[in-house]
Amino acid sequence: MTESQRKLGMLLCLITIILSVLDMNIVSAATVPIARDLDPVHGVDRLPWLISAFALAATALLPLYGKLCDLYGAKRVLIGALGAFLLGSALCGAAQSMEQLIAFRAVQGIGGGGLMSVTLVVMARLRDPDEGKGGGGGGLGGVVGGGGMALGPLIGALLADHLSWRWIFYVNLPIGLLVLVGAALVLRLPAEGGRRGLDFTGAALAAAFATGLLLVTEWGGKTYGWTSPQLLGPAAATLLALGLFLWRQATAAEPVLPLSLFRIPEVRIGFAVQGLVGMGLTGAIMYVMLYLQVARGIAATSASLYLIPMAAGMTVIGLVVNRLTARGWSVRTVLATGSGCAAAALLLLGLSGPETSLWLVRAELVLLGVGLGQLIGHLITVVQDAAPAHQLGVATTGVRFFQTLGGALGAALFGTVLARVFERHEPGMPLGAVGGLTGAAREHAVAGFVDAADAVFLSAAGVMVLALLLALRLRGRAATGEPVREEQALAA
Repeated sequence: MTESQRKLGMLLCLITIILSVLDMNIVSAATVPIARDLDPVHGVDRLPWLISAFALAATALLPLYGKLCDLYGAKRVLIGALGAFLLGSALCGAAQSMEQLIAFRAVQGIGGGGLMSVTLVVMARLRDPDEGKGGGGGGLGGVVGGGGMALGPLIGALLADHLSWRWIFYVNLPIGLLVLVGAALVLRLPAEGGRRGLDFTGAALAAAFATGLLLVTEWGGKTYGWTSPQLLGPAAATLLALGLFLWRQATAAEPVLPLSLFRIPEVRIGFAVQGLVGMGLTGAIMYVMLYLQVARGIAATSASLYLIPMAAGMTVIGLVVNRLTARGWSVRTVLATGSGCAAAALLLLGLSGPETSLWLVRAELVLLGVGLGQLIGHLITVVQDAAPAHQLGVATTGVRFFQTLGGALGAALFGTVLARVFERHEPGMPLGAVGGLTGAAREHAVAGFVDAADAVFLSAAGVMVLALLLALRLRGRAATGEPVREEQALAA
C-alpha cells in the first residue's frame, strides 16, 4: 500500500471504532422511548434483554472472529462484520415489536462483536513494520473510549427527542456504508499464511461458555437465587462447556484460541489485566450510578452526566500518554500508573458517605478516567507486540473477550457484595424500597446502602491493585513496543 492509502485506511479504522464505541453507549439514552413506543405495558421489563441480546451475540463470536482474521485475512472479516452490523441496524430501526427489536439487536451484535476487535487487527496490519505489530498510539483507546462514553448518551437523547429512537439505529447506515465501500476499495493488506481449516466445534463451545457465563451472572441474585436449581443447572452447563472448550483447544489442529498463547508471559498477563479492568470498570460505572440515585436522590438522566468527568479524564490522558510514549515512556509504566490511578480513585470512592461533596465525587471520577484511559488500548498494544504474527487476530480479539468476561464476573461479584452488606444492615428490605422511605427509616436505609456501595468500591480497588501487580511483571521488551519473535515467545 502507498502511504496515502495507509493513512486513509487508518482513518477508516478510526471511524469504525468511533461507530462501535458510540453504538455501545447510544442505546442507553433511548430505552424509555423505545419501551413506550413498542410495548407500553411490558416493554420496561424486557429492556435488559435489549442490552443483553447484543452483548451475548457479540461476546460469543469474538474468538471466532480472531481465528477468521488469521485464516482468511482481516479485510474480508471486517467487511463481513460491517455488513452484519448494518443489516442488524436497519432491521432494528424498522422493528415493530420488542420481540423483533431484541432479535434484531442480536443480529446487530453478531457484526458488532467484530466491529472494534477486527478493526484493531486491521490497524496492526496497516502500521509500518518498523513500528512493530502493535505499534504506537495506544492512547487512542482512551481518547475514543472517553469521547464515546460522553457523546453516546447525548447523541442518543438528541435523536430520540428531536427525531425518533429509530434514528439511533439508522444513523449507523450512512457512516457504515462509507466505511464498507472505503475498506473494499482502499485496504490492501498482506496475504495470510495460507492455512485453511476452522475449528467450528471449538467456536461453538466458546460461544456456549460465554453465553452461559453472561446469563448466569445476569440472573444470579436477581432473577434466581445463587443456590436455586434454575441457576445451578446453567452454571453446571457453563462449567462443562469451559472444560470441553479447553480440551478441544488442546487437541484441535487449528484451535480458535490456541493455548500456546498463554505460554507467552506478555499475552498471559495482558489477558489477565484486561479481565481485571473489565471487572473494575463494571464496579465503577454501575455502582457510582446507583450511589448517586439511591443515596443522593439524583435522577437517572442527571446521574449519567457524572460520567462526563470520567470521560474527560480518559480523553485528556489518552492525548497526553501518546506524547509521553513518543518520548520514551514504556507501556509497562503506563499500565502501572493507570492501574494505580484507578485503584486510588476507587479507594476514595469507597470512603464516600451520604453527605460527601458531589464535586469531590466528580474529581474522583476524573481520576478514575485518568487511570482507565491509560489502560484501554495499551493492553492491546502489549498483546499484539508479543503475539506471533500468524496469531495476531486471535490475540487481539482475545483481549476483548477477556474484558467482557471480566465485566460479567465483576457484575456478579460486586452484586453479591452489595446485596450481602445491605442485607446485614436492612434484613428483608429490597434495595428498590429505599426510595419510598421517609424520615429516620430512610436515613438508616441510605446509610446501609452507602456502606454496601463502599464495600463494592473497595473490592474494585483491590481488583485494580491486583492489576497493578500484574502490570509490573511485564517484561521491558513488550513495554517498549519491540516485537517478540515467535520462536522466543513459544520458548517462554
